[in-house]
Amino acid sequence: MSDSKAIVKFYKFYSPKILSYLSKKLPRFEDAEDLTNDVFLDAIDSLSLLKKKDCTQAWLCKIAHNKMVDFYRKKKIKSILLSQMPFLQIVANEINQPDFQYEKGKIRDRIESVLHNLSQKYQKILRLHYEEKVSVKQLSQVFNLSFKATESLLFRARQSFKLAYERA
Repeated sequence: MSDSKAIVKFYKFYSPKILSYLSKKLPRFEDAEDLTNDVFLDAIDSLSLLKKKDCTQAWLCKIAHNKMVDFYRKKKIKSILLSQMPFLQIVANEINQPDFQYEKGKIRDRIESVLHNLSQKYQKILRLHYEEKVSVKQLSQVFNLSFKATESLLFRARQSFKLAYERA
């Protein structure tokens, strides 16, 4: 059996169970579907880590649980940010003042200068992720890396940028 057929069979067998598990724990069915797909993308990337084949469902449930925890953590952070809206409105008003616009231009020039001095790979991943809003999942396809390797590359690029920015 080819790898792609095995993956499809694996997905078809386990995805209904994972979807059922997540749909009971998440507010919207669409969220459960999205996380189910994320679970299988992670699982396929790290299938070699699975030690006992008879523990597959428990392993997938653990990945699903971790995805669900991340989902709620992000939701909480978003609600905290939204609760800060009056403060953010004040900041937004300040941003439009002429002296801030001048400072913003200087900062933008400094950022461009620092980015220009990074490796081509770091420049590309930072620009795609932060300027073009490309997700890590999509970046992993662009760079032909696993999701985790892409996260690591993005982390290293950020660290390199941060160090270079502090020196500039």
